[in-house]
Amino acid sequence: QLHFVESGGGLVQPGGSLRLSCAVSGITLDDYAIGWFRRAPGKQREAISCIYYNGEANSTDYLHSVKGRFTISADIAKNTVYLQMNNLKPEDTGVYYCARDFRLYPVVCTLMNGRYDYWGQGTQVTVSS
Repeated sequence: QLHFVESGGGLVQPGGSLRLSCAVSGITLDDYAIGWFRRAPGKQREAISCIYYNGEANSTDYLHSVKGRFTISADIAKNTVYLQMNNLKPEDTGVYYCARDFRLYPVVCTLMNGRYDYWGQGTQVTVSS
């Protein structure tokens, strides 16, 4: 059974950093891509980053507004995906979720919401002074 557990959220000042973790069970990271999503207050959930571990060169992608500040990575041995978030801004505030891209062996990951099915419960990130 698929299970995703996010952790690492919290309250941080603008300019600060957090590292989110997504512990995955029921699938392995070299079979499916994993995405990170954010639901900001009053807004729809949006995809912010994704990763597919293909054994040689990971496929990754980022929402334009987080590119250069956020870094996604995967630890295959721990079956865990991380999102390192640096230089956080108030507009990064929201609930962060990880989810599975339902395509098996996708080659490249995608930020298309419609490709994702199983979701975690989310972790709250608040950026405020």
